Amino acid sequence: MKKAILICGAAALVLFAVSCKQNSVNENAAESAADSTAVAGSIVYFNLDEVMKGYDMANDLNSVFETKATGIQSEIDRRGKRLEKDASEFQNKMDKGLLTSSVAQVQYQKLQQQQQEYQQYAVRKQQEMAEEQQVMMNQILDAISEFVKAYNEDKGYAMILTTSGNILSAPVVTGDASLNITKDILDGLNAEYIKSKESSK
Repeated sequence: MKKAILICGAAALVLFAVSCKQNSVNENAAESAADSTAVAGSIVYFNLDEVMKGYDMANDLNSVFETKATGIQSEIDRRGKRLEKDASEFQNKMDKGLLTSSVAQVQYQKLQQQQQEYQQYAVRKQQEMAEEQQVMMNQILDAISEFVKAYNEDKGYAMILTTSGNILSAPVVTGDASLNITKDILDGLNAEYIKSKESSK
């Protein structure tokens, strides 16, 4: 049970890092994004995976999240090892007949309580991290969305679509590289993020 919780926790904590490292469907198109010649009224697109991978704000927030997640997982592991040690010592005393039945009963109940508290702690911390991860993703996606809206006020495109490494979940499977505005979006987002960091100093 404990090992299952730890495995689930580790999987949850790296979920964001894995999702941000997916490969682009068409790397050549991404490389050509700098040469976008789309005009006002065009339907254009950008690769969300590439933006998430190269967006400084996303990388900064993810770095903070990973550091915190690593610390929490270390604490979960530490508590788990301490519980295992206590259980091993109890079993060793039982095997050697060093405990009376009444004392053994008290210690056994104490170990059960420690096990329950440990599991509750591990689940609570994993839920907290999952919630923080969701809030972080919402922050990043909201920043991208707001930027794209402001960006299009100047560009006047008829529609801006997104694509990603998973062609089954993206509205754009393939497209003319001249309509790929990924680099433009990413450059603008990073420039805006740098300004916001400088103004907050």
